[in-house]
Formats: sequence, C-alpha cells, structure tokens
Amino acid sequence: MLPSVATVAKMIDHSLLRPELTKDDIKQGCELAAQYAVASVCVRPYDVPVAVGLLRGTGVLIGTVVGFPHGNSTSATKMDETRDVIAAGADEIDMVLPIGRLRDADELYVHDDIAAVVSAAETRCVKVILETSFLCRDGIIMGCRAADEAGADFVKTSTGFAGGGATIEDVALMRASVSDHVQVKAAGGVRSLDTLLALHSAGATRFGATVTAAILDDLATRQAA
Repeated sequence: MLPSVATVAKMIDHSLLRPELTKDDIKQGCELAAQYAVASVCVRPYDVPVAVGLLRGTGVLIGTVVGFPHGNSTSATKMDETRDVIAAGADEIDMVLPIGRLRDADELYVHDDIAAVVSAAETRCVKVILETSFLCRDGIIMGCRAADEAGADFVKTSTGFAGGGATIEDVALMRASVSDHVQVKAAGGVRSLDTLLALHSAGATRFGATVTAAILDDLATRQAA
C-alpha cells in the first residue's frame, strides 16, 4: 500500500542549494515547499533570512548547510557558520564532515568536528553528510559511528555535488551502523517516487530532493488511480 502524499511530503527536504539560483528561484522554491507542506527547505546560508520571511507560519522548517560542499572548513569555522545561520533563523543544519580525514581513518578528528557543530547548534537538528561515493564500506561505518557518538540526529548520504548519490546499499549500511535514535537522510539522485520508496524501504526517513513536485504529483496520481 502506498503512503499518503502528506506522509511522503513530510519526509522531503526541498533542496535549493545550486549556486546559480536567484532570489526569484528561492522565492518560487519556498512557495512550492509551502504548497506541498514538505518537512523543510534546505537553502544556502545567505538565503536563510529570505526563507524565514517567506515560510513563517507555514510549518515548513528552514534548513541550511555548513562546511558545504566539501567539508574542508576548520571545526572553529563550522561552529561560527552554525551560530550565524541559527541567529538568522535556521532550524536544521546539514554539515559536511571532513571527508579526507575520514578516508584517513582519523575517527577522533571526525568525531570532534561533528561534536563541535552539534554543540554550536544547541538543540537544533544536525544532519551529517558523509559523501558516501568517496568512501569504502569501512569508511561509511566509521563516519556513521562518529556522527552517532558525537550526538548528531541524522547521517546523510551525499551533498548532491559529488560524483554519486544515494544508493540502496549505502542507505541500508548506514541504517545498520547507527543507533535507533539516529535517522538516515538520502540525498543525491532522488529524482523519482520509486527511488524514494526504495530508499525508504532500505531505512531512509528523510530525503533531499529538487524534483519535489514531480515526486508528490506522481504519488497523488497513483493514489487516485
């Protein structure tokens, strides 16, 4: 049995992160997010105040990114970024962990980098982006473990700006590698309802998507058939 449109909408973070997006693009994206009552929009840091103004009272959360898209900022810089976007009104933080240090198996550095952002975020939701296309199985497990132990709320597959995106195998591995209280977000390549449902079956509960309307309209059509 298919889930309801409202249920799936509340699993979607409507992504508005492409560098070429204009203010009009952000406005249209926020209007779409409000129309479909998605979980959140995920906007570039300097767009947070714009999104806050557009989405106030709609129930759509404001998400943004830290250390994006490569995770190369120092932990202190990531903390400053986090405090800055929270002051601007962000509800959720999608941070990129230090990918190279994870590939070096420097779990302590990775843990402390995530913990710094979690601390700066206070009670806000923190999602940790692993960029799984750069990682082997052991790297994914280590990144998930570091995020879990550092107090993150989600582990996330991808930025959507690297060579690969979410796969069923990676999502299942991530789900198996974190505690029950940590959720999995799939992002990168979530371009159809069937893909979203397959990733959900593998363990993802939140999805980054740019084709939100197409996914939800497809579900509505199938529900009506």
